[in-house]
Amino acid sequence: MDLIKIAQDAFKSGVELPSFKSGDSVSVSYKIKEGNKERIQVFKGVVIQIKGEGVGKRFTVRKISNGIGVERIFPMNSPFIDKVTVDRIGKVRRARLYYLRGLTGKKARIKEKRR
Repeated sequence: MDLIKIAQDAFKSGVELPSFKSGDSVSVSYKIKEGNKERIQVFKGVVIQIKGEGVGKRFTVRKISNGIGVERIFPMNSPFIDKVTVDRIGKVRRARLYYLRGLTGKKARIKEKRR
């Protein structure tokens, strides 16, 4: 078991992510490499699920871009994640928000939890 723990620690990115859950609006700053250039692209959206554990833990972020739903899966321990900021804390009753895929406009909004 110690060898598995050592291997998992070797793959960690070193970036500390804030605690967030499904329904939270987040901004993920992701490093993109194009040729020999590297830039940071921000992906803003709602976390619809968090899956896995350990090194394989990942989260899915959904946003609407030009009227089309776009989802992106980010590994938690990815070295390409620069930072994650929580914009809003959502008030939801489920861990997986797949029902948002069928909703558009004002129906797809999530209430904000008061702090």
